[in-house]
Amino acid sequence: MSRTRSLAVAASLASATLLLSACGGSGFDDAPAAGGGSGSAGTGQLQVLIGSSGQAETTAVTDAVEAWSSESGTAATVTAASDLNQELSQGFAAKTPPDVFYVSADLFNSYAASGALEPYGDQLSNADDFYPVLTEAFTRDGELYCAPKDFSTLALVINTDLWTQAGLTDADVPTTWDQLRAVAQRLTANGVTGLSTSAEYSRLGAFMAEAGGGLVTDGEATADSQQNVEALQYVQSLMADGSYAFAADLGAGWGGEAFGTGKAAMTIEGNWLVGAMASDYPDVEYEVVELPAGPAGKGTLTFTNCWGVAADSQNKEEAVELVESLTSSDQQLAFAKGFGVMPSLQSAAQPFSQEFPAQAAFLAGADYATAVPNQEGVSDVITDLNSQLEGLETGDPQAVLQRTQTNLEAALKSSGS
Repeated sequence: MSRTRSLAVAASLASATLLLSACGGSGFDDAPAAGGGSGSAGTGQLQVLIGSSGQAETTAVTDAVEAWSSESGTAATVTAASDLNQELSQGFAAKTPPDVFYVSADLFNSYAASGALEPYGDQLSNADDFYPVLTEAFTRDGELYCAPKDFSTLALVINTDLWTQAGLTDADVPTTWDQLRAVAQRLTANGVTGLSTSAEYSRLGAFMAEAGGGLVTDGEATADSQQNVEALQYVQSLMADGSYAFAADLGAGWGGEAFGTGKAAMTIEGNWLVGAMASDYPDVEYEVVELPAGPAGKGTLTFTNCWGVAADSQNKEEAVELVESLTSSDQQLAFAKGFGVMPSLQSAAQPFSQEFPAQAAFLAGADYATAVPNQEGVSDVITDLNSQLEGLETGDPQAVLQRTQTNLEAALKSSGS
């Protein structure tokens, strides 16, 4: 197995809460808050509100917007929110939202249903170049509302030093569940657990996808399917033999911390891990490989945000022009270098792979990834599911999923899905 040091990206995610929506959370506390009064009605000056993962992302987006402003002649200001969702809600309520802003996939439908978003997708010249799984996440009633700004998938991350110490080689890289079990058991020794993740759907959902399951299928709740039960029972069986543990049970805040501190030899995370490893654990050598296939084949989850444009913006034309610039191939590749995200355009895949070969496994997942359900109300259901999953080791997978099924059916009925 080749040894790869983490890429020197400056971005570092401070908590697992940010990870669900990749770069859609808020982690830049020093920036001035945009608040509810950040709109720019009639001024011709765009207000851009982002949920930044850190200074590297804030700087990269600010530089890109300033470059566009200089070329277009339209003034624009970037603000990193201290609480993106709260500040957006205040702006929407006051009819003075920012013109352009990050929208996480899990909140997209709620914003779109309330009339807060301008559906501008048909105005983009690059609309057909986005990965289909990403455009689906931001399409409502047949309309692409907003451009996916970047994305991430889950992959298996392996500590290569611990791998070698366990007598494992390239030939042992797991491609099936049985093989994953075998290497996790081999790696569990001397106070190190073979595999660790956070106790949440946004990690365990990958096993559901590999089993052929998922929470929502064709708009219908399918949480209590036999495929999902099989997936959770598989995870539970790894816990029973001691080769899998949730990060919290190892005294870590998330899978990346358990992995970086050497408490776990493997983890399942997205490419946001790259920045965290470079910043917090630069001496840990690791390799990223695709997740092993389950009974139904390969599977992973994808996470994405889009560039929203406010329906109440008085500068919609300029806002869409800015978004088109920010989602161009060259600009997305610059963002990838700046703070470690993967471009949402298919045409950028090859240059991204050439620039960041160590992240090839993350990018490969785009071909078979499943998006996290984003119907209205589903995020609350997933929050409840996460609380149930914390007790999975001694819990009843079928009971957990049946409760989730009931909650999902109610949420989907309420949203009209």
